[in-house]
Amino acid sequence: MIDPKERFSNLVDDYVRYRPQYPAALYSMFERRLAIGAGRVVADLGCGTGILSRGLLDSGAHVIGVEPNAAMRAAAEREFFGNPRFVSVNGSAEATGLDSESVDFIVAAQAFHWFEPRAARVEFARILKPNGIVALVWNQRRDTPLNVDYERMLDAFAPEYSHVREKERAAESKVLAFFAPTEPTFAKFENGQRLDEPGLRGRLLSSSYVPPKGHPLHEPILRRLDEIFRAHAENGFVTIEYETIVWFGGLGT
Repeated sequence: MIDPKERFSNLVDDYVRYRPQYPAALYSMFERRLAIGAGRVVADLGCGTGILSRGLLDSGAHVIGVEPNAAMRAAAEREFFGNPRFVSVNGSAEATGLDSESVDFIVAAQAFHWFEPRAARVEFARILKPNGIVALVWNQRRDTPLNVDYERMLDAFAPEYSHVREKERAAESKVLAFFAPTEPTFAKFENGQRLDEPGLRGRLLSSSYVPPKGHPLHEPILRRLDEIFRAHAENGFVTIEYETIVWFGGLGT
């Protein structure tokens, strides 16, 4: 298995162009229920290329993007170059390098399942201000006909996918244990991604578990993807439907 901190080093361009965004309703909830906005400091842990950070910055918050992967971190730095409310940090969830009691909120999008929970919890508790909030976010594919075919393709042609999927599916129990003894609040929002054929291919190739060029399964998975696109496309596009889920709350420390 690839080191989680290095999984996306060669995928940055596709990641930036083809990964799904997060819905406006998520950021609205952050502002309305958590008061994320001007004057607040948010640590985006495992921020990657800054997909979630963009909406946080739009709220007026100060965002510290903590990312251990140099290529991903550099992409976020290019994206937010010149924005005085964005700071990039070479760190991880278990060792952020941030000062104690320095942030109002911690967010992690598509990342918590790669953290070492015990060490991350200690670090979260250290850097959060009193009464600080943690929010853990995922985009998860819904069970639509397109997504079912896509999932079966990954099972058949991406040997590493089962490991990544299992970590994501096990995340709920780990999330509840992570927040204990407090109980986090759960929310979910509809989300979707409309893609043409090159876009669907780019979306696939942005995933760390997809066999890379030169692997014997690389061409077969692309051929199967083309078949799936032709089977489900309407007017030259398909829509990957997601649920954006979020668990949020304090750590009770």
